[in-house]
Amino acid sequence: MPYAVDPDLIAYAMSMNAPPRTLAARDDWRTLREQAEAGLSLLDSSLPEHPEVARIDHTAVASDGTELLVRWYDPSPDRQLGPAAVFLHGGGMVLGSVAMYDRLVAGYVAGSGVPFLSVDYRVAPEHPHPTPVEDCFAGLQWLVEHADELRVDPARVAVMGDSAGGGLAAGVALLARDRDVAVARQILVYPMLDDRTTTPDPELAPYAAWSYDDNYTGWHALLGDAVGGPDVPYSAAPARATDLSGLPPTFIDTGELDIFRDECVEYARRISASGTSVELHVHSGCPHGFDRMPIPVADRAVADRVRVLRRL
Repeated sequence: MPYAVDPDLIAYAMSMNAPPRTLAARDDWRTLREQAEAGLSLLDSSLPEHPEVARIDHTAVASDGTELLVRWYDPSPDRQLGPAAVFLHGGGMVLGSVAMYDRLVAGYVAGSGVPFLSVDYRVAPEHPHPTPVEDCFAGLQWLVEHADELRVDPARVAVMGDSAGGGLAAGVALLARDRDVAVARQILVYPMLDDRTTTPDPELAPYAAWSYDDNYTGWHALLGDAVGGPDVPYSAAPARATDLSGLPPTFIDTGELDIFRDECVEYARRISASGTSVELHVHSGCPHGFDRMPIPVADRAVADRVRVLRRL
């Protein structure tokens, strides 16, 4: 059977009557950033605000001394000592912010009862590797260092992110393993893991909400001319890691029509082969970013993530 987009997604897209997206040229990160940030802001503004979730802004210090915004989302003033998650926003390594994911993160917190720390990491090309992943790791360290005052059990801290944020969460989990920092679980939502995913698959390309050109743009901005070559470090592109042992229990989900599908499935397979528990979902008929649509498959995907958060 040929690929087909989920019919609920088609119906929703038709009801929106939105003009087709004008694709940014390969390597045009400025246009990609402008277009995608407008879309992210619009999507987040359409979500419930969840005023019952408190937002408190703090400052973490990056490895180079730069001050970073980290936003703490607390579901209840009466919350007892328990788990927490570090959340890393998406944006193809070149865009996005804590503000553009504010309501989405608050929704995870309201649904799960688990507090989140959202990290406003710096993005490429102004800040190439290793700055983004090191900023994210600094966010994890900040949470662990402030665990007592935030009523967090440092042995029950997860890392979570979507798209580029999922790739960064995977990179943080690898760094945490190698630097002896405890991570209880990694929750990777259609993560961007492999800088070599830049050659179009003719079967997937027509459905690519995040295109192969977009992917090259993001990876090239992060890695420069090292992209696709032999010397890309695993902290930048976790699919490059030769040793995936010692990672925390892992949740990965992706869409069947996402260009990240194969790298996500392979990453899940390799972690599982190392002896670590993995839960993998591939959602039929779904492209990248499908979970931002108010459709049943998106509801199921989010419910699975919330279930995993509740079990931290």
